[in-house]
Amino acid sequence: MTEDDQNQLKDLVGATNGTPAGVTTGDQWLSRYSHSLMGVFGTPQRVLVRGAGAVVWDADGREYLDLLGGIAVNALGHAHPFVTSVIASQLSTLGHVSNFFTSPTQIALAEKLLELVGAPTGSKVFFANSGTEANEAAFKLARSHGKKSGAHRTRILALEGAFHGRTMGALALTAKQAYREPFEPMPAGVEHLPFNDVAALRAAVDETVAAVILEPIQGEAGVRPLSDEYLRAARQVTRDAGALLILDEVQTGVGRTGTWFAGIDADAGSVADLPDAVTLAKGLGGGFPIGALMTIGQDVSGLLSAGQHGSTFGGNPVATAAALATLHVIESQHVLQNVVAVGEHLARGLAAVPGVVEVRAHGLLIGFDLTAPVAPDLVRRALDAGFILNAPGPATIRLAPPLILTTSQADSFLSALPALLADALQAHESTQGDPS
Repeated sequence: MTEDDQNQLKDLVGATNGTPAGVTTGDQWLSRYSHSLMGVFGTPQRVLVRGAGAVVWDADGREYLDLLGGIAVNALGHAHPFVTSVIASQLSTLGHVSNFFTSPTQIALAEKLLELVGAPTGSKVFFANSGTEANEAAFKLARSHGKKSGAHRTRILALEGAFHGRTMGALALTAKQAYREPFEPMPAGVEHLPFNDVAALRAAVDETVAAVILEPIQGEAGVRPLSDEYLRAARQVTRDAGALLILDEVQTGVGRTGTWFAGIDADAGSVADLPDAVTLAKGLGGGFPIGALMTIGQDVSGLLSAGQHGSTFGGNPVATAAALATLHVIESQHVLQNVVAVGEHLARGLAAVPGVVEVRAHGLLIGFDLTAPVAPDLVRRALDAGFILNAPGPATIRLAPPLILTTSQADSFLSALPALLADALQAHESTQGDPS
């Protein structure tokens, strides 16, 4: 974007509220936010205006190391030059065509994803705009399989602690009651099994089950991984019962854990070991909205026929170009190796911090537990110190930084964390000891 373009954008943004461009502070922006946007996200922590790599700046000029990456979305950080140039080039050529037509980028991306997962001939891809939409498509895939397999196959199984999205089908798969209760009744037929309990899984899956949907690692629950034993058992019991196995790799896919997929080893496994469907989103577009449902094999790919599902914007030329660019950079610049190396470095450093009791590191998806429920306070203190973190639980911190995070950037956080955490723990102790 040229300087003239930037100035014109500032004028447009400022003019909507009669505010001269260039003088609006973060507090003023937040005041405008409270008067114009629904409060479903609460009050934003900051107003961010610019990013480069793993660093962002707010409206008041303060700099932050982004250790959340838009919740595992900004795989290559912010304003990656190759990705932004591909997006701009595609948008200047062809932006949207509707799904009465297709485009070269849509076809090429579908082929690339099927190649990465090691899918057999007959496998297909459906493109959406988000992880929720990809899981909504997977929900309909499961329903279609149930109906075509017999009227008795009506159950869909997910796990306690699961998060699959907030639209009604995806929300039915999501386990958190606080998300579900305001909108009940949910779509019927979904049951939640105990997490990582192989015996409970074997007992639950029978000929009445249409599908089992699993996150290989539950990110929203605090980075909790399913065991290899559980994933193998899930593949076995679903195949034996004639049910689908669907892996939700929305947060874990596209290199987040140091491999392309957290629950699939396309090199070591055989086609028989693959799930029946995989959902992707978040990091796939490097920050540009896109989601995908991959169906593995001809039989599963035929479950949704023409007219049974769709998306106006899904698979548009710009989104698919952004995803192709993101995958190209991850491959060509050896980003997966960086994920493994920096993730291991962060894990070792976190384990040595007083007040950290457990670290669950899977590449650059990391959860760590604290000795007291001070995670929200630690997030606030870290933000003031220039680090963006997330607290998925009262005593748990989640990190999902750009996959290009450097060791020196990780070290800057590791150096600051002990004092920040000590202050949070001390504040908590003083509050606990206060009889008022």
